[in-house]
Amino acid sequence: MKNDPTLAPGAARCPGPSIQEMARRDGKEPPYPLNFEAYEFLGDADVPFERYTSVEFARREFSQMWNRTWQWACREEHLADVGDYVVYDIGPYSILVIRSAAAEIRAFHNSCLHRGTKLKASGADGTTNQLRCPYHGWTWNIDGTLRSIPCRWDFPKVIDAAFKLPEVRTGLWGGFVFINMDPQAAPLHEYLGVLPDHFAKWRLENRYVALHLVKELDCNWKLAVEAFIEGYHTLETHPQLLSSSPDAAMQYDVFGDNVGRHYMTTGFQSPHIERVLSEQEILDDILMGDRSMIDPSRLKVGPDDTARGVLARFLREELAKQFQADLGEWSDAEMIDAIEYNLFPNTILFPGISLPMVYRFRPVGMDPHRTVFELLFLRPVGNQGERPAPAVPYRMGKDELFSRVPGMDPTFGHVFDQDTGNLRLQQEGMIAAHKPGETLGNYQEVRIRQLHRTLDKYLSRSPAAAPGCGAAS
Repeated sequence: MKNDPTLAPGAARCPGPSIQEMARRDGKEPPYPLNFEAYEFLGDADVPFERYTSVEFARREFSQMWNRTWQWACREEHLADVGDYVVYDIGPYSILVIRSAAAEIRAFHNSCLHRGTKLKASGADGTTNQLRCPYHGWTWNIDGTLRSIPCRWDFPKVIDAAFKLPEVRTGLWGGFVFINMDPQAAPLHEYLGVLPDHFAKWRLENRYVALHLVKELDCNWKLAVEAFIEGYHTLETHPQLLSSSPDAAMQYDVFGDNVGRHYMTTGFQSPHIERVLSEQEILDDILMGDRSMIDPSRLKVGPDDTARGVLARFLREELAKQFQADLGEWSDAEMIDAIEYNLFPNTILFPGISLPMVYRFRPVGMDPHRTVFELLFLRPVGNQGERPAPAVPYRMGKDELFSRVPGMDPTFGHVFDQDTGNLRLQQEGMIAAHKPGETLGNYQEVRIRQLHRTLDKYLSRSPAAAPGCGAAS
């Protein structure tokens, strides 16, 4: 579409049918909450590159944003038994999250009150009946109360009640355990905005971690998030998806400060393809989370069928058997469409069945040029209610390909290789740029602008008095 000065800012959309119109071709209205749009024009000013490259800007994020936002530290299944714990690190902060009783999860600043040693090493998740400093042996119960101090006679100033481990707020939603270091922050249910309502049917608490990949990327954490919250890159980066993805027609929604969404109906060709493809050609190329499970001879489009209808019926039958789950009430859209929500600052959630992903992005230390990307597959627990143990995180090498990781479908993994393959070049290009900032599309990249708008609201506040915000990198 050429520039049209008669259009209000943000009003221009891809020519042709909208996602809502495509979804209604299934013969019924899309189910709530997929049956409406919530786009909001958020401006068109360039976004400075220094927000991605500056060490000082990263420090401001740690002292004014990361220590004030709700972030999920683990899944509840990671804390299945009393004494199970995980260590959640974000920049200079380290939080020890533990199941302190059968119906109680607590989180503590992971630092001994004697001389500051970490009580549990990062990455050393496990089970314990006490929190004991490995340096001098100061020990706390798993509810944070002081248990013992070697040579207690030498510490007359230590009063047990005053030396309880400092707690961090926790909250539960969708099977995730969230933490927040700010005692004044809004409750989790308010922070989540529309998510509890929109995900009421999708019930992520009834999923389990079937795959967990961890990979370091050479880019700022925001660049990594942004690679997954716009579809504008599909034409150049994922040309193999164009035959079955109406990329430029993707719907983008903004829900307040913390939640954004895109919605794309799978099984329609890209508006960039001039030749009209047959439904069978579209079906042969549709992306899903595990293409290797398909028997091509069973995926044939009949005279009255559509590519999306055939695939949705096939997956409803096959995945119901595989996961012993009842999928009869799931619409075609919920079975196969690309439905993605992001929660500020670093979480992306897919509620669907064939694309069952969750992403998390965290800076590596306080380095603005390095990010840890985590990819989880959340599969249905099933009608039997037996929850498999969560998959052990697989830590990928920096040059290891997603398409070659055990348990990852190669076709699907290739998409992640493409998504992450541009990020180092983008980070390096921002540093080398003569132009001072990036120019965003008003519609297709609105979720990027939403992320920066929310970040700015935190950066406008005074730094919080929280541990680590003045630490050296």
